[in-house]
Amino acid sequence: MRPSRVRPPGAHPRRVRPLLDHPLRVGQRRALALLVLVLATAAGLAAPSVVRAATAPDAPPAAAKPEPFGADCRPSVQGSHVIAYCHNPYPDADRVRLHTDCAMWWDLDADAAPVQVGPGQTVRLTDRCWKDVRAVWVTHEKVS
Repeated sequence: MRPSRVRPPGAHPRRVRPLLDHPLRVGQRRALALLVLVLATAAGLAAPSVVRAATAPDAPPAAAKPEPFGADCRPSVQGSHVIAYCHNPYPDADRVRLHTDCAMWWDLDADAAPVQVGPGQTVRLTDRCWKDVRAVWVTHEKVS
């Protein structure tokens, strides 16, 4: 058991130092130095972007949106026959071409001749395979 300390009569109570007067340990000093370094770096990185944002000239005007283009094509497969209807609702002409990929290796794939679809026109594209159809797609080309 530890002996209790008794103050002599008239002695002042033990003085407690304020928090800032305490000497920092080595680990605490390093942590504080690291914190100051991180804050200074963050402030240095943020300041130029704020200055740049405040002094940046107005943004250039947005580029005009490109004109809509391309006929809307709806291909359908019925057995070995392919039919695609293409309608062009836009003012520019579109050159469409039907491509058919046949399922059998001995069945020749086909690329139809290009057909021009004028504004407001609808065209019908057809093709066929001897046996089954694997894939169908339509390509578009802008008419100059």
